[in-house]
Amino acid sequence: MIRSFLFDLGNVILLFSHEKMCQQVADVCGRPVELVRHVLFDSGLQRRFETGQMSEAEFHRWFQEAVQSEVDFNKLRVAASDIFELNEAMASLLEQLKRSGYRLVLFSNTCVTHYEFVMQKFPILSVFDAAVLSFEVGAAKPEPQMFERALREIECDPEECFYTDDIEAHIAAGRRLGLQAEVFVDVPNLRRQLIARQVRLTE
Repeated sequence: MIRSFLFDLGNVILLFSHEKMCQQVADVCGRPVELVRHVLFDSGLQRRFETGQMSEAEFHRWFQEAVQSEVDFNKLRVAASDIFELNEAMASLLEQLKRSGYRLVLFSNTCVTHYEFVMQKFPILSVFDAAVLSFEVGAAKPEPQMFERALREIECDPEECFYTDDIEAHIAAGRRLGLQAEVFVDVPNLRRQLIARQVRLTE
């Protein structure tokens, strides 16, 4: 019997584009998008930020040095964060699960900037009872520390928790720990997976 859920955030609940982020940040700092992409991803900057190895102020300072341009802190924050779109069908499903009394836990590799931005912009995220976030844990999925924290937050045995994520390696890690885990494809497919497990979906 399913008692709780672990839900990934990006490209499950909120659709997003790293390319859009790179372009918007490039526009703000007046530097080529190729350089911005390299600084954010190829250098490992974004991963260090997402695992809590630097503060927003440190990220800002490091980024300015890397692109050799002064960038307004708040403009950079918005350019890097305004890249998300709500998956409306997923929002409806979350509301049904909440009404049915299940425990909902957000499980995401994300940075403090993105998390604070989406929490303000998308009220549906308030349905979650807890959140396991990479920048708070100091590790990123599929690293063991993230799953160890998640197993504490679900407040049930692993086999009583359903986990979905769009990245197959994360799902594989969850299955090894006993979670009922499925790769997220779309909401109709997810609903079929839940119905097969006799999950209550209160209208």
